[in-house]
Amino acid sequence: MQLDDNDFVLFDLPLRQTQDLADIDRRWKALQTQVHPDRFAAEGAAAKRLAMQWAVRVNEAHQRLKNPLNRAALLCELHGAPVDAERNTAMPAAFLMQQMTWREELDEARGEAALEALADSVAAEQKRLHAQLADTIDQQADWPAAAALVRALMFVRRFADDVEQRLAALDG
Repeated sequence: MQLDDNDFVLFDLPLRQTQDLADIDRRWKALQTQVHPDRFAAEGAAAKRLAMQWAVRVNEAHQRLKNPLNRAALLCELHGAPVDAERNTAMPAAFLMQQMTWREELDEARGEAALEALADSVAAEQKRLHAQLADTIDQQADWPAAAALVRALMFVRRFADDVEQRLAALDG
């Protein structure tokens, strides 16, 4: 293992979007057992610092690999198609129309039932896009299309968060 290994190499996982989350968690626990700073307590300050770096690296990789959107973004980057969401916000017209429609529905939503219906609609779209993303990566290996889907899912996730905030405000 090298500190600069990519997360998939570090966790000994295939370069795929579809992963078994239990496998990721098992591998994380095994790695943490190997690199935990307490194991190096008697070996001096330098060994403890290195162990701490490894523990942080393993924890960060675990968080990326567990999250399907972060995992997909990493795969895109590893295959030369970085998501670059900060600078590349181009989206298909149909997607932008859907976003505008959802925003209008959120603005006009009165009451819990309307917000929950919108949340269900957004969740269904997220599920559909995640399935499309897995196929685009694992079956087609179309990295530019996968990066575009990751960007779209980022938009949808942010909107889902907005809907959840509105729902939470009703409870508060």
